[in-house]
Amino acid sequence: MRRKIPSTAALIAFEAAARHQSFTRAAEELALTQSAICRQIGGLEEFLGLELFRRSRRGVKLTEAGQSYARRVASQLDAVERDTLSVMGQQGAQTIELGLVPTFGTQWLLPRLRQFQALHPEITVNLTNRTRPFLFADTDFDAAIYFGDGDWSGTEAHYLMPEDLQPVCSPALLREGEPLQTQALAEMPLLQQTTRPYAWRQWFESLGLKVARDMTGPRLELFSMLAQAAEHGMGVALIPPFLIQRELAEGRLMLAHPHAYRSETRAYYLMIPERKVESAALNAFRDWLLDEARAWMAQQA
Repeated sequence: MRRKIPSTAALIAFEAAARHQSFTRAAEELALTQSAICRQIGGLEEFLGLELFRRSRRGVKLTEAGQSYARRVASQLDAVERDTLSVMGQQGAQTIELGLVPTFGTQWLLPRLRQFQALHPEITVNLTNRTRPFLFADTDFDAAIYFGDGDWSGTEAHYLMPEDLQPVCSPALLREGEPLQTQALAEMPLLQQTTRPYAWRQWFESLGLKVARDMTGPRLELFSMLAQAAEHGMGVALIPPFLIQRELAEGRLMLAHPHAYRSETRAYYLMIPERKVESAALNAFRDWLLDEARAWMAQQA
């Protein structure tokens, strides 16, 4: 069946005219005549069966349908341009598209990634934030680093490291920098993480305690957001210390309690879809990453 898609030339002409709200300026940008722009947009309106612009002696103005369509067309043309530039830029190079949890990526992976580049200059690793599992078939990702139980259908899981959650807060919330007693901590504002909704409950339960308000408090999606909120005195956050080493070293955050909670079922994993397991570039990255994780774990022991 033939796709119901207008010509690329018509879409480009429409996007330019919509952006400028002018056929004349669109013609100047695209090095065409104004009549050529008019023909392209007229043909597009005929194809769609609706009016995209209102014409008057003072110029043109997008209709409501035109405004909606212009936003969508601009987004799709931007995506096509990005994909085209990406393909043009590869020039036979090997590229890994990696989805990963953001704070782990910026605080742990990025400081080490230069070492991988030095070992494998022929491989480019592109990083994109992903906080939750997704279907590899619906994306361009070649692999992912995520925090979970390693059970991701259609993938090969490689254990990287556990996560030890420890309460941290602004020094302003601590008397003379002394850690809080458990009961005092339970009465503080508890900052919640969207992707770990039961973190505080699990932390308290690991101490044999039940706290009625353990799931009450502002919810933020990323550890970096939690760290900022805690630093500004909004409450106490559960964060792995290795992700906030700079904040702790500079005294912007302090450990609010000595107890750390480690999940028995969840950890950081490198996930590779089964259809990609034979990729030489991915295997090189996997081997390097596992070596780095083992070395880091040995340092923490």
